[in-house]
Amino acid sequence: MNEPSRLYRLTAQSAPPSPVLVVALDGWVDAGLAGTSAMEALLEDFNTELYAVFDSEELLDQRARRPKLKIVDGINEELEWPEVTLRVGTDTVGAGVAFLSGPEPDLRWRRFASEVADLALALNVRLMVGLGGFPAGAPHTRPVKLASTASSAELAGKVGFIPGELEVPAGIQAAVESACSERGIPSIGLWARVPHYVAAMPFPPASLALLDGLASVSGLVIDTDSLDKAAASARVKVDELIAQSGEHQEMVRQLEEQIDDLEGTTVGFEDRTVPSGDEIAAELERYLHGL
Repeated sequence: MNEPSRLYRLTAQSAPPSPVLVVALDGWVDAGLAGTSAMEALLEDFNTELYAVFDSEELLDQRARRPKLKIVDGINEELEWPEVTLRVGTDTVGAGVAFLSGPEPDLRWRRFASEVADLALALNVRLMVGLGGFPAGAPHTRPVKLASTASSAELAGKVGFIPGELEVPAGIQAAVESACSERGIPSIGLWARVPHYVAAMPFPPASLALLDGLASVSGLVIDTDSLDKAAASARVKVDELIAQSGEHQEMVRQLEEQIDDLEGTTVGFEDRTVPSGDEIAAELERYLHGL
């Protein structure tokens, strides 16, 4: 019996040694577009080449992920199909990296995750890092904190995690994490806690926190200048919006008091752990079950 063909085709034959695999697939658990925007910044910052392209016909529901049609003076010029791609490159000091990006597959999750993990194994990936965000009861006036899902307690402890037991609907990133872990590749998902009142809009501070976290756990050298500026601008815009409503100002003040009481102080990335187990766990479960 013939085995099914692979879900991807290779477009390049070489890749950097022992890269970090970074995953951000658009479609699930990405409040504030934290992971998507972080991936966009990475692809702009790193010099990469296309290494593999996944078969959209096998993975995507084209009615849900419609192609884009470019029309010029009534003439159909181009049809751009959505694609999941793997790009490879290096940072400024030569450390290898691979970026898996594009729409979250609608179909064949097990095969997709397994083949991504096989590719990672063939590339000798040293670490898999997923990026995303979820709404949280946190004010925009405090540093964005991260939570993690990881293949080991050691990895989870580097960033912080939500204590206790959770059962929530999973995105494709969880399947990739699991498949990589089964093949012996250390895997961690980084999740930015995005203020719930800005979760539906792009929130660059969350993306910046993810890149800080990625640099910390992987050792990659990442230029965050553009996101630094975007994050500062976003905070100013949110400040202006909040200032227009006394009710919103009071909400932010209460969130600030709650966070400061729990933490005792405003902290930087190195102290970014999730401060409240039961509260955040319940909040995360409510959010994910409601999607």
